[in-house]
Amino acid sequence: MWRPADSLFGRLALLFIGVLLISHVAWFALMRLERSQAQTGYAVEEATFLVEAVRQHAAHAPDQPLPSRVQLVDPASSNVPAAHVIEPQPLQHFIDDVRRVMPSGTDVRVGSLAPGRPPMLWVRAPTDARWIVVPARALRLGPSLGRMMPWFLIIFLGALLAALLAAWQLQRPLHLLAQAVTRFGRGQPVPPLRERGPRELRQLTHGFNQMVQDIARTENDRAVMLAGVAHDLKTPLARLRLRAEMMDDAKLHDGVVRDVDAMAHIVEQFLAFAHDRNDSSERVPVDEQCERIVRNYRAMANEAGSSSITPATLQFHPDAGPEFLLPAASLERVLSNLIDNAHTYGEPPVVIATASTEDAFVLSVSDQGKGIATQDLERASQPFVRLDPARGGNGHSGLGLAIVERLVRRIGGSWELSSQDGAGLCVTMRFPRDVMAREA
Repeated sequence: MWRPADSLFGRLALLFIGVLLISHVAWFALMRLERSQAQTGYAVEEATFLVEAVRQHAAHAPDQPLPSRVQLVDPASSNVPAAHVIEPQPLQHFIDDVRRVMPSGTDVRVGSLAPGRPPMLWVRAPTDARWIVVPARALRLGPSLGRMMPWFLIIFLGALLAALLAAWQLQRPLHLLAQAVTRFGRGQPVPPLRERGPRELRQLTHGFNQMVQDIARTENDRAVMLAGVAHDLKTPLARLRLRAEMMDDAKLHDGVVRDVDAMAHIVEQFLAFAHDRNDSSERVPVDEQCERIVRNYRAMANEAGSSSITPATLQFHPDAGPEFLLPAASLERVLSNLIDNAHTYGEPPVVIATASTEDAFVLSVSDQGKGIATQDLERASQPFVRLDPARGGNGHSGLGLAIVERLVRRIGGSWELSSQDGAGLCVTMRFPRDVMAREA
């Protein structure tokens, strides 16, 4: 299941969204507050100026007409608004501000001259004979929240897109580096990564590229050495086999042939371990291929007259379904090594099983032998490591499990060795569904 907060980009995106949302909401609220206060202050100054101008006009030029929007109203008029009316909070603040700048004892009210007319500011100082009625700018409402919200959303979305683009550019090198590390851990080829991003990321990428090159050079030298030694041993082994066939002593002949076959098996293991190419064979259903391999083992045992491999000693339990696909060559080599290992060191029955879980396919091979001591499980898959004599033998180089581990990781899986005293050894290989889909 995809979880946004589980990735670097997801966490950066959530962080940017939260920061931008908080900053934009705070900026929006502060802007409206500052605008409201500035508008109220300007309206108070304008109203005070108008009231004082009307008062001076009434005192010095009473015969001159007043502007149409300014009037002097008799206190006995029925249009005078009632006192102590509860006004909306912004309007009440405006009235209080006007009252503070007027002479002490000035009565300030808000009301209309007639029904349906806009509200006006009514002011009467103790020295005024009539009410001075002037327009009140504060009563003109600013842009509503509905008109401001589209602009707020446009600015917020623009900033969010820019932040997400920056987050994606920042996490992109890390994402590619994580993919390269995963491929390198599976033993797959990793081309040099482009060094980009901040200085720390460039240094990290450069160090990874250098490490991959050094390890690849070391692995290549080792593979060339092993392949060369194994290849050079094939010719003398063939001559030994030919000379053994010409021996008259049957007992001596059988012993030499066994030794030559054991040495040939070691050479083949060396070549398999030195093989460092990806498997390009066709991906086949694992259940069908396992069934075919098991039948071939039983058939070869019957042809050789051996009763060590029978339906009772080599069992197969398929339960993964046709969606479980792996490269045919790698699957056959993995199963062959594990079956040979189980028959050589373990006890029957050897059980091969497949299963399907919600996020992965599982392939396991187990036997009923003595198993491996817990402290030796980690060493068991290391190259050229041979454990106690109970798990050693003629013709074995300690590469079987190492080859299996390398092949499993190369095709995108992981493996686990488990063992209990008297319950044998179990090799469990897990292949994640998403990795299998990408590899396919």
